[in-house]
Amino acid sequence: MRPKPVADACADGCCAPAAVGPDRRPALVRRVRLLVAATITYNVAEVVALTAGAAASSGALIGFGLDSVIEVASAVAVAWQFSGRDPEGRQRRALKAIAISFFVLAIYVTGEAVSTFFTGRAPESSRTGIVLAAISLVVMPALSRAQRRAGRELGSTSAVADSRQTLLCACLSAVLLAGLLLNALFGWWWADPAVALAIAGVAVREGRTAWRGQHCC
Repeated sequence: MRPKPVADACADGCCAPAAVGPDRRPALVRRVRLLVAATITYNVAEVVALTAGAAASSGALIGFGLDSVIEVASAVAVAWQFSGRDPEGRQRRALKAIAISFFVLAIYVTGEAVSTFFTGRAPESSRTGIVLAAISLVVMPALSRAQRRAGRELGSTSAVADSRQTLLCACLSAVLLAGLLLNALFGWWWADPAVALAIAGVAVREGRTAWRGQHCC
């Protein structure tokens, strides 16, 4: 019995070798590089959440800032992959780097959240965090869609993985915004560590997916 073709294993064909013409491929590679540069630039600015989180003793805001650091690391890994002559050969190592960064985030954020629950240390409200989360909720989905479209057309698992991480940032922005508003408006301090634990849970899931290289399928 002949082995099943790779293209048949995925309904959307994303995992199949990219059927991109020689004229189209360089344009897609350039687009991925530009989107990666845009992601890095925005997430470097987003790292201000670390300072705001430390000032407000907000584990959720610190976790969001660390996720921005991981976003930068992930984008750098994809940029490194496409800077060489053999992007496909570097893809697996890029995915491993993305996965490890997710696991580190999950461990740190979980520790912060558990500590907050046990100590009962109420985080302060953060206007900077609220504004930052609201802006990210608008910017990151647009970046993610563009990254995913280019990555799928190019047949790059790591580029699609990076787009998922960008989308994760948008989801975390929504959850973070809800937690910060609940704390600021109603004094529900427990919403902050609860959001932090949610961030950690999603990070573990995405880390496992990246480690297995299953972002396309």
